Amino acid sequence: MSIRSLTFPLSLCAALPLSAVAVEERPDGFIEGSGMNVLMRNFYFNRDDRKGQSSPTGNGYSEAWAQGLIGTFESGFTQGRVGFGLDAFAMVGLKLDSGSGRSGGKGSFSVLPVDSDNHPESRYSKVGGAVKMRVLDTVIKAGDVFPTTPVVAYGDSRVLPESFRGVTAQNTSLAGLTLQGGRLSGMSQPSQSGMNKGFVTFYAGPVDAPWFGYAGGDYQLNQYLSVSLYGSRLKDAWNQYYFGSAATYPLNEEVSLFGDFNYYNVSDDGRKLRGELNNNIWSARLGVKLGAHSLAVSHQRNNGDNDFDYLRQSDSIRLNNSIQYSDFNAPKERSWMLRYDLDMQAFGIPGLSFMTRYGKGSGADYSNANAVYMRRDAAGNPLTDQRRWERDIEAKYVVQSGNLKDLSLRLRQASVRSSAFESDLEEVRVIIEYPLAVL
Repeated sequence: MSIRSLTFPLSLCAALPLSAVAVEERPDGFIEGSGMNVLMRNFYFNRDDRKGQSSPTGNGYSEAWAQGLIGTFESGFTQGRVGFGLDAFAMVGLKLDSGSGRSGGKGSFSVLPVDSDNHPESRYSKVGGAVKMRVLDTVIKAGDVFPTTPVVAYGDSRVLPESFRGVTAQNTSLAGLTLQGGRLSGMSQPSQSGMNKGFVTFYAGPVDAPWFGYAGGDYQLNQYLSVSLYGSRLKDAWNQYYFGSAATYPLNEEVSLFGDFNYYNVSDDGRKLRGELNNNIWSARLGVKLGAHSLAVSHQRNNGDNDFDYLRQSDSIRLNNSIQYSDFNAPKERSWMLRYDLDMQAFGIPGLSFMTRYGKGSGADYSNANAVYMRRDAAGNPLTDQRRWERDIEAKYVVQSGNLKDLSLRLRQASVRSSAFESDLEEVRVIIEYPLAVL
């Protein structure tokens, strides 16, 4: 699949419903189909970098506590064969506690925006929206958008979510099949008020790419099996292609098997702003669910010579061993992970769940990395035989009824240890969320 522009996939998504069986017009209306929601998110995060060198503030410790208010409005569509609507959002992030010595600077900690002296701002905000059009089963949006695909997906792991600007289209004409395409011109980081005209990648920083395009689809073959196929292009940097599949197989009412497979292939594009690339990385998972318990093992391999990169702070990496801190995506790296989940509903406590996982990677080798992704030791030699492990523990409770229904409390802890190419760190995150339906 070669994506030279997004004119083709957008027109394809728009044309599909015209050849499909016509569906009844939705009589929702612009006002009648509208909804407004507010999510209150209280977010505490500390990261203790035991090596210290990766902390922009120099002391190896980052800490922030903030309150987010995320308001979203989604209109219905005007009635008729072609309907029009509007989506809008207003978000505010408020600093409750942090400081210049523990703000995390402009690194991946990224909770609050900081000035040139690493002092965190006391308040920041995001405001935006998109106009939308529905033609039968195709919805086209232009403006500030929140794509969710394996090749580009907005990140929502900080106080405020990430957003993108551009045009997207989604078609659901055929039962079980969702087609998506888009062309994006910029992105806004979670701790950023404005919108960048360019893009930022996680491992190599800003890239002077004029646009990012993607197209693909997800197909639910039956209640047990689904497949996904996507392609994307970061203009003058890379072409990326994804294939994924997920399956479940019930053995009886209490026991079921589940598994999935994810594969990415990456090649350089145009001006090769990320150097020469010829990467492929994959992960596979197999697990069993027994009543309230789930146990899964996954394996992941990067067969390329460079880090598998993706857009910064996004969720555009659908690999099993990409977890709270580590992605286990270094060149030639092999990793295994064991994960256990427990749903306490079976024990009379609905809404309470626990998760723990342990991942270990080895064999990372930068001997043949290009100049963009090369990592060297103190003597100037490429790093080889690099290793790391990560252990995560998580507890979550969601209130099931009463005035606080849907209030969620989440505690996340991570420990990471590695050789020279990564950090040794401890992380704690406490996230409290309360959604309100205003309209």
